[in-house]
Amino acid sequence: MDFRLSEEQRGMVRAVREITQEKFRPNALKYMDGTFPWDNIRDLARIGVLGMAVPREYGGLGLPVLDTALVLEEIAKGCYVTAMAVMGEVGVQCRILDVYAPGHIKERLLPGVCTGEVILAVCMTEPHAGTDVANYRTNADLVGDKLVLNGVKTLISRVDEAQAFVVFSRVNRQPGREGIGCVLIERGTPGFTCTARYHTMGGENLAEIQFSNCELPLENLIIREDGFRKLLNAFNTQRCLNPSISLGLAEGAFEESVKYARERAAFGRSIGEFQAMRHKLAEMYRDIEASRSLLYRACASANPFPDPHMAAIAKITANEMSLRVTSEAIQVHGGYGFTDEFPVSRFYRGARYGSLGGGTTETLKELVGKMILADLGPGGLLELGTF
Repeated sequence: MDFRLSEEQRGMVRAVREITQEKFRPNALKYMDGTFPWDNIRDLARIGVLGMAVPREYGGLGLPVLDTALVLEEIAKGCYVTAMAVMGEVGVQCRILDVYAPGHIKERLLPGVCTGEVILAVCMTEPHAGTDVANYRTNADLVGDKLVLNGVKTLISRVDEAQAFVVFSRVNRQPGREGIGCVLIERGTPGFTCTARYHTMGGENLAEIQFSNCELPLENLIIREDGFRKLLNAFNTQRCLNPSISLGLAEGAFEESVKYARERAAFGRSIGEFQAMRHKLAEMYRDIEASRSLLYRACASANPFPDPHMAAIAKITANEMSLRVTSEAIQVHGGYGFTDEFPVSRFYRGARYGSLGGGTTETLKELVGKMILADLGPGGLLELGTF
């Protein structure tokens, strides 16, 4: 096993780190009011980041999930809001279009994703159902030569900026998991309205969308047959990209803590010279590296989507780790860590989102627990992993 990154991966990370630290990090505060980071998105488009998940024939880089995670991790060290905006371009909605959409839809949308001219959004959560996909009520009826979409989706990112929305929907009112499919709807479709907006503690704006008899061409039914399985498979990508942001937030908070521990003096010496502080930093570093190993391994399992159980374990671990590490970073900074002027408070607020989006920690633990009881055999744990 070789755990070293390739020169190409290191080069991409270095390029993204440079632009993140020089431009995104110093301006991160101005996006905390929900302002979309258009300037940052354009900068990242120019170096190819927005096209990481787009195949080369549509102008992208066609990079693996691991490479995408590496870049999101680096962006999150500087600006959580920008990292979340980028995940919208390289995440599950882009992967769904790439794998399942007909060619002419790919040709129309994916080149614009690469340039930042087409912003994508995924619509899953409903007011009464989040992770419980099988109980979604949003429905697309097949009526003659068109689709008619009705329903409500909530807590949706980038509603004011996105041109295309990938909507998890029931088809022809078929109940249960078997009735779940995926519909593409574009901004400006009659009957598409934003009915509520929410500002998050991380700085992002989320919104609620209502679909009222929205008429769409049949080709916009991206997934119908075996839709539930296909969509959840695709969503395992999100379960690797979400924790990559958690990992980046923890790393950013850790780097700030090391710097502060070197510079801050107390009782005549730097606080980093106290054993209690060194142990705290050692534990933070240990947690980060353990989470990184699980996450990279889950990302590397993608073909084209990551292993569901590896992705779940990586997400649980990184999400929970990020909360611990960013909280400890505030403690390292003392009272200054509680202020907006020091970035560790922003890292902490961003970290709180991780275990909520992309499948809650509780849901994923249940998924993994069922798998263990069903699949653990005489061969032991190695049979459950990807070795």
